[in-house]
Amino acid sequence: MTLYVGNLSYEVTEAGLSGVFAEYGSVKQVKLPMDRETGRMRGFAFVELETAAAEEAAIKELDGAEWMGRTMKVNAARPRTDSKPAARSGGWGDNSRNSSRGF
Repeated sequence: MTLYVGNLSYEVTEAGLSGVFAEYGSVKQVKLPMDRETGRMRGFAFVELETAAAEEAAIKELDGAEWMGRTMKVNAARPRTDSKPAARSGGWGDNSRNSSRGF
């Protein structure tokens, strides 16, 4: 399971976050997504611990805890859903629209 950690300070580092979660078990991975345009951290992270028991303990203890002046939100990460609809070209090249009419 991967944990979602939200409402983080923009000053958070992978090492700092890893240190917080290491209190609950061995940290396998920390991901800090960066904004493509600004190059700045986006205010959330994903943390993966070695065992499910460690992850559950981290959720229980850290969800709602204050760190670096912010109240953290920690829960099980949900699978990513594609929020953008597939691009459609429209016009004459879009066969899906014309196929229902038999053209």
